[in-house]
Amino acid sequence: MAGSAPDHAPRLAAGVLIAAAVLCAALALGLRQSFGLFLAPMTAAHAWSASGFAFAIALQVLLNGVFQPLCGQVADRIGGRAVIAGGALLQAIGTLGMALSEGLPLFTFFAGLVMGVAVSAAGMPIIIASLARQLPERLRGRATGLGTAGSSFGQFLVVPLAGGAIGLWGWQGALFAMAAAALLMIPLALPLADRPAAAAAGAPAGAVPEQTARAALGAALRDQSFWCLFFGFFVCGLHVSFLSVHLPGFVASCHLPLGVGAAAISLIGLFNIAGSLLSGELAGRWRRRELLVGIYAARGVLMAAFLAAPKTSGTVLVFAALMGVLWLSTVPPTIALCARNFGTRWLATIFGLVFLGHQIGGFAGAFLGGLVFDRTGSYDLMWVIGILAAAFAALVHLPVRDGPRRAVPAAAAA
Repeated sequence: MAGSAPDHAPRLAAGVLIAAAVLCAALALGLRQSFGLFLAPMTAAHAWSASGFAFAIALQVLLNGVFQPLCGQVADRIGGRAVIAGGALLQAIGTLGMALSEGLPLFTFFAGLVMGVAVSAAGMPIIIASLARQLPERLRGRATGLGTAGSSFGQFLVVPLAGGAIGLWGWQGALFAMAAAALLMIPLALPLADRPAAAAAGAPAGAVPEQTARAALGAALRDQSFWCLFFGFFVCGLHVSFLSVHLPGFVASCHLPLGVGAAAISLIGLFNIAGSLLSGELAGRWRRRELLVGIYAARGVLMAAFLAAPKTSGTVLVFAALMGVLWLSTVPPTIALCARNFGTRWLATIFGLVFLGHQIGGFAGAFLGGLVFDRTGSYDLMWVIGILAAAFAALVHLPVRDGPRRAVPAAAAA
């Protein structure tokens, strides 16, 4: 299937490819998002501090961003299938190590370092980059939207299953089951047999077929569009991490029932499925730059309206549903712009660097949210920061080039 040109791939083969990528992305994110469920039972069983457990998971998020471009570089050289399968195996080992750790240092090694590398190798950026490389440009937006929606569906489905497993088998048995589930990503990665050496054939007009990784990275880092996408994705990470970590606490600070916070997080994941699919379709029909400007502007307006509105269970749930539509809808147009501006040959590497911006923003969103609340006793300042960041992201995408890639001088590829 990978040996033929993407534009001539049979419809059935493309369907199998997309289905495998969607299921793989769903399993990858669903398993990763389940780790927070283990904080209470594991800290109680080992007499660990909650901050010690949380640091290990935060380290995983940060290292995920650091290792993402490195894993992308390997995927661009040898293909996504091998990297995703290796990451799935490493994730199984890391999860087993978490289950068997008796002390926090060993747990931090497995949950932070090992899992940080594992989720970089078997995560959504490499899965979607490998998928995009095998499809014609007209299908990339839709496929990326499906892959992003699949990730959200995994969060919506796998996290409750992991919670049920804890109830049935205890936290250690649930981790053993999750380690086994991680291995299912290996057969799902088999169709993602992209051949990076031949991928330049699908690059935009004017690209140099034999451009090296160093030349590609150098060109990207000198390109204004790359940095606009990087800082825009930083804001996306700041929003996502702030809301994921602190929305339940904000709901509690408003003296609303505890279940409202949990329901809000669930609604975000559910409505993100529709938002990702819609964004994927629009990324194939509209200019991606204007789509990103609209998404970030809509986030800012929504957050401002929510900050000004009375805080009731209804307003929280409506906000969560609307924010869910905008949640990861930034991913399809961002990947499409990376592919259009920098080609598909080193797409996993370059998008991995953009994703690093997202993870740095995520670290900032989680940390700033806690710092602001500790210092002021309220999240109001953090909401204002989020609104201003949305305005910045909308503006910073205006200069992004959304046309054919400029020709690369032959000397740059040497």
